[in-house]
Amino acid sequence: MSGTDRRRWDERHGGGAVGVPAPPDALRGREHLLPPGGRALDVACGRGAVAVWLALRGFAVDAVDVSTVALDAGAASATRAGVECHWWPADLDTGLPHTCTGPYDVVVCQRFRDPGLYPVLADRLAPGGLLVVTVRSEVGEGPGPWRAPPGELPAAFGGLEILAHREGDGEASLLARRPV
Repeated sequence: MSGTDRRRWDERHGGGAVGVPAPPDALRGREHLLPPGGRALDVACGRGAVAVWLALRGFAVDAVDVSTVALDAGAASATRAGVECHWWPADLDTGLPHTCTGPYDVVVCQRFRDPGLYPVLADRLAPGGLLVVTVRSEVGEGPGPWRAPPGELPAAFGGLEILAHREGDGEASLLARRPV
C-alpha cells in the first residue's frame, strides 16, 4: 500500500465518533457460532468496533490495520469499554505482521479483500476456529477492482467447513470452521 493510500485511510478514520462495539456483519444473528473464548484476530480492523466486541466477550484480541488513526480510535474505544486489545499497524498488502502468528479461535476480515491473504487467514485458525469474512462482490453490483467474482470465498476456503455463505447486493460473506 502506498503512503498515499495510508494517508487516505488516516483521513477517513480521523473524523466522527468512535463506533459502538458490534459483531462482524456476517456473524449477526449467528453469534451462537462464536467459540466460548480464546484468541481472536481482526484483520483490517478499522476503528475497532469488532475487536472491542470480541474483547468484551472474553477474547484476547490482536487487531491489525494500516491506519494508525483508526488504531488509536480503537484503543480509545477499548479503554472506554474496559477491555484490552493489541493494536498492530501493518500494511496488509505485505501480509500479516509477525506478531500475529496464531493460532486463533476466531479470525475476522471485514471489508478488506486480498485473495493472496486468504490462505494465511485459514492457516491462522486453530482447530475448531471460526473464520468470518465479508468483502465487496460483483454479485448484484458488477465488476470492479476491489470486488470478488462469484464463488470466490467458498473456493478460497474450501478446506474449511462452510457454515454460511451469501452473495448479493454487492457483498459476499462467509462463515467457516477449521475441522477439529
